[in-house]
Amino acid sequence: MYFTGISIAVMTFLTIGIWHPLVIKTEYYWGTRPWILYLVVGIVCIVAALFTPNIYLSSFLGVFGASALWGIGELFKQKERVEKGWFPKNPKRKG
Repeated sequence: MYFTGISIAVMTFLTIGIWHPLVIKTEYYWGTRPWILYLVVGIVCIVAALFTPNIYLSSFLGVFGASALWGIGELFKQKERVEKGWFPKNPKRKG
């Protein structure tokens, strides 16, 4: 039996599960300003995945990088959700 696919699926599920609250917290505390950090992390992880021979680590880096890039769009969508009142706005954050 080969568990590579299942292992990568579980890792993907957990990575996406981590990014969901990370995007919400990022928007709450810092707004959309950290989008550039998401971009850098995403690109670095994807490039690193191209040069990593270990299939598990390469898969993790690829999924993490893709999730970071996807998170950019979600960060701006989260801002819209906050403006609609679907999520709380941070009263301490200005701007």
